[in-house]
Amino acid sequence: MTLANLPPLVTVFGGSGFVGRHVVRALARRGYRIRVAVRRPDLAGFLQPLGNVGQISFVQANLRFRKSVDRAVEGSDHVVNCVGILFESGRNTFDSVQEFGARAIAEATRAAGATLTHVSAIGADANSQSIYARTKGRAEQAILSTVPSAVILRPSIVFGPEDGFFNKFADMSRFFPALPLVGGGHTKFQPVYVTDVAEAVANAVDGKLSAGSVYELGGPEVMSFRDCLETMLAVIDRKRPLVSLPFGIASLMGSVASLVPFITPPITPDQVTLLKSDNVVSADAIAHGRTLDGMGIKPTALEAILPSYLVRYRPQGQYTRSGRAA
Repeated sequence: MTLANLPPLVTVFGGSGFVGRHVVRALARRGYRIRVAVRRPDLAGFLQPLGNVGQISFVQANLRFRKSVDRAVEGSDHVVNCVGILFESGRNTFDSVQEFGARAIAEATRAAGATLTHVSAIGADANSQSIYARTKGRAEQAILSTVPSAVILRPSIVFGPEDGFFNKFADMSRFFPALPLVGGGHTKFQPVYVTDVAEAVANAVDGKLSAGSVYELGGPEVMSFRDCLETMLAVIDRKRPLVSLPFGIASLMGSVASLVPFITPPITPDQVTLLKSDNVVSADAIAHGRTLDGMGIKPTALEAILPSYLVRYRPQGQYTRSGRAA
């Protein structure tokens, strides 16, 4: 095969992460050559079996260092940014990773003459009180001003085998006598399956989505925080009381937990701020077809997938009898 006949090269930033690994799988199935840009390529080897021999390669890149971003993008036909953090740690701040990093990727993409798909989040708003949402919003502005043809995808809370939401609360249920409902558990979510998000990214890479548009990705059901935890508990066959935790107390607890070194805080004050707003697909996105349904992807139901990876949290794992609770 000559160079001219090679499949397009897609560079995926954050390709070893929760969403990124599923994006790599979706792109590999379509036959693209994939360059996975990560901070630790030596820890990303598990991605290679997702493609054919030589189809997936790796490059070291850190969004805080512009030259590494330029090097990773060089020669690419398309760039996908899946990088995002839920809490700050050391030099990996929201500003450096989600805003500066996204801008660096956009500028490198423009210089390479490539196209760009950016995975953001529902609630991204440059004027938000949440630092997470604010930097996500600023990143979108920087990307569209730099690469006007970029496609931005905003998923709601993403679920799947490696998710940090249902797995976290299922794990907590094994050790805690009760589970917290921050703000009373009224916050609305629209859980979206990670494979559906990956397919949306692949559609964007295929050129099937409108350039310069923002799409919002949600599952088939709108669920409250309480609904999510009750569904999770039913799946893992455990009974735990759900205790309402006011926003103020949750924020205080998050502040204290964030001071403990070498541990991942169960919640941060910024995450509490996020929980004050619903996280669902907007009426505008639905009206203009900028959703999964609008791009021809049927959203996968939460209850169809949750048992496949939460079974390990049942009292006796897969051998737990249905209808018995611990």
